[in-house]
Amino acid sequence: MIDVLVVDDDFMVARINSGFVGKVDGFRVVGTAGTGEQALTRVGELRPDLVLLDLYLPDLFGLDVIGRIRAGGHDCDIIVISAAREIEAVRGAARQGVNSYLLKPFDFDDLRVRLERYASRRSDLGSVVISSQADVDRVIAGAGPSPSPALPKGMSVETAELVRRELCAADGTLSAGECASRVGISRVSARRYLEHLVALGHVRVSLKYGATGRPERRYRWDRPR
Repeated sequence: MIDVLVVDDDFMVARINSGFVGKVDGFRVVGTAGTGEQALTRVGELRPDLVLLDLYLPDLFGLDVIGRIRAGGHDCDIIVISAAREIEAVRGAARQGVNSYLLKPFDFDDLRVRLERYASRRSDLGSVVISSQADVDRVIAGAGPSPSPALPKGMSVETAELVRRELCAADGTLSAGECASRVGISRVSARRYLEHLVALGHVRVSLKYGATGRPERRYRWDRPR
């Protein structure tokens, strides 16, 4: 179970975000905080695995909170959830090593995808044995390879990674509908991601013919896993 601390100065937003976290398997909220100082105290008391951190707090800017968390010797992971769109804030968060940066407003699926991707990375890195430079690079990067370095407009790296993982885990082929059900997205969206992976040469398509109507397109991952 991954323990999460939710930090937001708006108690209703903190309650909503906590509810979102509670709906994702493998995560639980162990506490909330409404100020930077409260966040620092709760991190020390609760030792969370992950902090969902707003940047606009009434007493401290969120990036300063991250610096003080690290100075205190705490190695919890951090996902920024903020309305801050300034490039300095985004770059600053990246320099501080945050795991993700989610802009407000967002919906449940936006957060769910990032939490699931975080859990997958955490699981993968927990089993890494350092025996080569490639292993070191993987740990520093924080993740395995993504399906594509560039995606069409409206498609996210996080969802593409979930689609890839479901294809890799499948015993055989998947239809767009089956993939959509596993990932938790619409069939139309799943079809877009699948066809993009086909165009990249990562996925192979086969046709399944029924008694009537169009043949069903079936997808299989066709690269090293």
